[in-house]
Amino acid sequence: MRRKDREIKDRDAIESILERATVCRVAFSDNDVPYIVPLNFGYADNCLYFHSAPEGKKIEIIKQNSSVCFEVDVDVQLVEGKKACDWTVRYRSVVGFGKVFLVDDPKEKRRALDIIVGHYSDKSYEYPEEEISRVAVIKVEIESITGKQSGY
Repeated sequence: MRRKDREIKDRDAIESILERATVCRVAFSDNDVPYIVPLNFGYADNCLYFHSAPEGKKIEIIKQNSSVCFEVDVDVQLVEGKKACDWTVRYRSVVGFGKVFLVDDPKEKRRALDIIVGHYSDKSYEYPEEEISRVAVIKVEIESITGKQSGY
């Protein structure tokens, strides 16, 4: 990281950002062409979880290339400057890299869906077998992660 003064080194602070974020942007590589998508997510045990339709571009890329990069941010606020080059943004963010996998085991899918739902709600849900079979669950095992902040 170029700006070491903005680096967040405390793992609890990094996890707090992950817990408070509502959208995770995941970047895939499709034959060396970047492809990024914003997704709802859940975080637990150094892994990210997403749900998806069982087919589409994202799923096809995952089958070809397991390397991903992801980003979340919170506390984003535009700060107006007196001159054009004085404008800035306050933020806290996390960027990480990992390996992505499709989860096939129905029990693990249910656990992952509970993690995703738990990120946004205190409610609990049942997942009938027909729904489990119609949804793809994506797991990212985080290999490295960094936090950064500006203006705080």
